[in-house]
Amino acid sequence: MSHTPNLALIEHVARVLGAAGIACTMVKDDAGACANLFASTGPADVPGVMLSGHTDVVPVEGQPWTTPPFKATVCDNRLYGRGSADMKGFVACAVVAMLDASARTLKKPLQLALSYDEEIGCVGVRRLIDVLETAPVRPELCVVGEPTMMQIATGHKGKAVYRAVCCGEEGHSALAPRYRNAIHVATDWIVAMRAAQQQLAQHGAYDDGYDVPYSTIHVGTIHGGKALNIVPNECTLDFEIRTLANDRADAILDDIRARAAHDGHTPLPDIEDVNAYPGLDTHVASDAVRFLEALLPPDTRKRKVAFGTEGGLSWLRVFSSWRNRLKGPPGFGFTPWHESARIPTL
Repeated sequence: MSHTPNLALIEHVARVLGAAGIACTMVKDDAGACANLFASTGPADVPGVMLSGHTDVVPVEGQPWTTPPFKATVCDNRLYGRGSADMKGFVACAVVAMLDASARTLKKPLQLALSYDEEIGCVGVRRLIDVLETAPVRPELCVVGEPTMMQIATGHKGKAVYRAVCCGEEGHSALAPRYRNAIHVATDWIVAMRAAQQQLAQHGAYDDGYDVPYSTIHVGTIHGGKALNIVPNECTLDFEIRTLANDRADAILDDIRARAAHDGHTPLPDIEDVNAYPGLDTHVASDAVRFLEALLPPDTRKRKVAFGTEGGLSWLRVFSSWRNRLKGPPGFGFTPWHESARIPTL
């Protein structure tokens, strides 16, 4: 699960691949409890095709499982277990594909990247990207094995996670009007967020490739107050902004601030940046997509997915110099020099 060590799993995969003569590199976290794995088989002097998967899963506490969540259970020709679709089934297939490829003569290398802590914001893979970014030969194409019903997913929104700390003044509730209520400050911020969301839905950027075709703002948790008879002096909100390729989370956040500050009576919350990852926007006519289409049945569709992936991080790193020159956000829409390196998700 996320937040738990995966080193034993990574070491096991490295042993299995190493026994077949496949070169493996582990990239660990600071504590040495979690690790990414990069493996490659085939020629080392040309760009390869990389299969990418994360090894963590969402926790199962408090969920009504009818089968053991961490044991693969086959029923009615289906495999049940936490992560069977997202994405341990793909990881297992990718390991087998690596073993099969190691016994063949390849024109391009087949490569495998396994990461940790994807489910909490694509955290662990960033260390592996740091290593691959400086490699003399980078992968030409990366297939991220998220569940897409075997369709080619070419895009997803970016995501920025924030915490709003709303401050008030503590006092007895019998004298409530004399004190600033932190929960009231939080509700004013929520009102501003909902107004900004309405603006995005009605007049913002639009992409009908998504189930929700505009950028979204969402409050996930709210915590505040000690007792009913005490005016709360602090309230915190955890919220996210998911952006289309042509939107920027910081610009949307500035709009929320402006709306919340409009009346001049309510203090603005302190905003903490918690985590962020960029979106993915692979052109449907890119070499990468055409390559995958040639391997799949003719009726395979191209689509965009509602969830985020690690693919956007790789896309951003590969083309960061282009993005900086154009002063645009991730997924700005320009055509880079090597279109096939943009990361489709299969």
